[in-house]
Amino acid sequence: MVGGTWDLQAGQWTDDTSMALCLASSLITQKGFNPYDQMIRYKWWYKHGYLSSIGQCFDIDNATRTSLEEFYHRQIQLKKDFNYQTESEIDQLPLDFIKQVQFDLNCSSPSISGNGALMRLAPVPLFFYRKPSLAVELSGQSARLTHGDDIAFDACRYYGALIVAVIHGESKENLLSDQFYDSHQIWFGSKPLHNEIVRITKGSFKRSRDYKDGIRDKGHIAWALEAALWAFESADTFEKGALNAVNLSDDTDTTAAIYGQLAGAYYGYWKIPAQIERFNKSHSIIVSNAPTSH
Repeated sequence: MVGGTWDLQAGQWTDDTSMALCLASSLITQKGFNPYDQMIRYKWWYKHGYLSSIGQCFDIDNATRTSLEEFYHRQIQLKKDFNYQTESEIDQLPLDFIKQVQFDLNCSSPSISGNGALMRLAPVPLFFYRKPSLAVELSGQSARLTHGDDIAFDACRYYGALIVAVIHGESKENLLSDQFYDSHQIWFGSKPLHNEIVRITKGSFKRSRDYKDGIRDKGHIAWALEAALWAFESADTFEKGALNAVNLSDDTDTTAAIYGQLAGAYYGYWKIPAQIERFNKSHSIIVSNAPTSH
């Protein structure tokens, strides 16, 4: 399949994978969760095409663009305040210093709830899966950088928990159970999930007729989460679920990217069809950026 909105070749990835690769590379190089470094890498992608499949940023959503512009503006102010000479200098500042000067890394307004936070999430729960509560909390924090609404925070916490549960060997039945949230409450600590996300945990995605039954992904993170879980629940192979996700025909690359995070963890690398792997032009980059657990 070639063409589409951006006239891409088969296997070239869009913004979803670029941002996930930025996040994975940050976790690996920083040996942990460094939100300042994450935003720097997102900025590099936005401004310079870092980890883009075509060497430049494209398909960036408005919420992410606005947050990255705000981050850059705050960096410029930091540069002036401390008399740094170059952007490279401020990009290399250690997280301890960023915390010391109380640099605000949450660059989104509190009402932003687009799907951009969820589409890049997987590196966080994969990296921290040995510590489920931490993995869930940091999944939420990764969203706040660019998407400030509590719904975005909690959608990422819930999806992060599902990915962690997969790595711990839980069955698909358990993952999709309307008791999953209740039975893993300890992972979520004292912060209850937003009511809209709780509704999804109770099985709102379990509908037989996809689009005709109201499954959508038109940009809102709750809809995106519901659509991805519907695709995962509706199929018994990675490939069938991916096709179901794409055939919803809304924000197709993002729905498939969100689906692929959970489905990829569940089915495993070796169950991804060879023809998909063969066309995946990011294969070597993804393998080299695969997060090792902490």
